[in-house]
Amino acid sequence: MPADPSTTLAPGARAAQAVLASVPQQPGAPKPDPMLVADDVRRAFGGLVAVDVAHLEVQRGAITALIGPNGAGKTTLFNLLTGFDTPDSGRWTFNGQQVSGLAPYRMARKGVVRTFQLTKALSRMTVLDNMRLGARGQSGERLLPAFFQFAWSGQERTVTARAMELLDRFNLAAKADDFAGSLSGGQRKLLEMARALMCEPELIMLDEPMAGVNPALTQSLLGHIKGIRESGTTVVFVEHDMDMVHDISDWVVVMAQGQVIAEGPPSAVMRDRVVIDAYLGSHHDRALTATGEGLTKDGSGGQA
Repeated sequence: MPADPSTTLAPGARAAQAVLASVPQQPGAPKPDPMLVADDVRRAFGGLVAVDVAHLEVQRGAITALIGPNGAGKTTLFNLLTGFDTPDSGRWTFNGQQVSGLAPYRMARKGVVRTFQLTKALSRMTVLDNMRLGARGQSGERLLPAFFQFAWSGQERTVTARAMELLDRFNLAAKADDFAGSLSGGQRKLLEMARALMCEPELIMLDEPMAGVNPALTQSLLGHIKGIRESGTTVVFVEHDMDMVHDISDWVVVMAQGQVIAEGPPSAVMRDRVVIDAYLGSHHDRALTATGEGLTKDGSGGQA
């Protein structure tokens, strides 16, 4: 008799999926314990409305995938919620506190960090120094304490120890003294993810973490994302690889033309006709004649 798939899940995954089991599978569905809640978020570039999200909630402790066709507004929504862009309208809260319009560094202090599709490693600094930069509240970064080594040397040792611990976890410890610019694309993805965790965030937002990563590192990255959730950090990620989405996400939010058009568990969302139409077009399953018109069941040309 085959094993129950739920018994093979990690504790964090089982808990998240159990909590989400009763959530309605509809856009803007309310969650039992939302960490991030956004309302009426809109961003237009000239006549193009890139984001028009009426309501969105992110469940605490879950891995949420944000998917949709190219141009759906996923990265723009990330930019808005993390302070890298300014909305035309809208408001959002994090842990019940209003955070609309906060700068990225202030969002990081609140516990929200993000990575980018194109990695932002400082190539002329070592991997270890890149990691140290990610730590919050370093006394040595302020002008007056910087002149007094005793005021920050102990903290620097703590920061360095944490950096090395994360580098070891992400299989980058051997690269600690190398320049970040010498890393491969996949290793830079790992570095950016590890550096984001130096902030000890409550929510990490990953923008296409698998983009440009060779297959040898894909499984490693998948494992690290699962590990982030198991350590207690909530994850939201943008991704186009549906196999990855199905493998690691507890909940999927689908965007198209700037709006949230569907939500639900990955298996349900991938069967949703609205989602299929958004990716492939509403006439994707119609047979085509030589002129491109759809056929009726009897093989005759349908009406245009």
